[in-house]
Amino acid sequence: MIWKPHVTVAAVAEQDGRFLIIEEDVDGRMVYNQPAGHLDAGESLIEAVIRETFEEAAWTFQPEALVGIQQWRHPVNEESYLRFSFSGVCLAHHPQQPLDTGIEQAIWLSRDELAVNPGKLRSPMVLRSVDDYLEGRRYSLDILEHIASDFGL
Repeated sequence: MIWKPHVTVAAVAEQDGRFLIIEEDVDGRMVYNQPAGHLDAGESLIEAVIRETFEEAAWTFQPEALVGIQQWRHPVNEESYLRFSFSGVCLAHHPQQPLDTGIEQAIWLSRDELAVNPGKLRSPMVLRSVDDYLEGRRYSLDILEHIASDFGL
């Protein structure tokens, strides 16, 4: 059997020591996550993180660096995730934009506010992405290439 992880992206946006976090309902439980979601067909990783941040948090996000790539397997449902976390800046808030289904709100929380209750995090990748960012991990976006399939096949 071929292993097929969920490919996801996440936005790590920090302002004044606080991080953009969404509070969302996952299986009847309210959890914290970065604006994050699945890569859509034909979409680049950068396009995906910009779209997800707008849809889930109503912020225009400008990615500046890749913070990390995490691989995680959910201990209960055994689904696997390959997550690309991007740091960047939030340029504009669009409060009139409806948030995705299941998203309760977008809020700004400190690292300590996230860490105080690890059971409230959607996955361990949430805090890991913040810690990678705070440790100064930044990789140029040039490392990512989106190769279009328009070469005549």
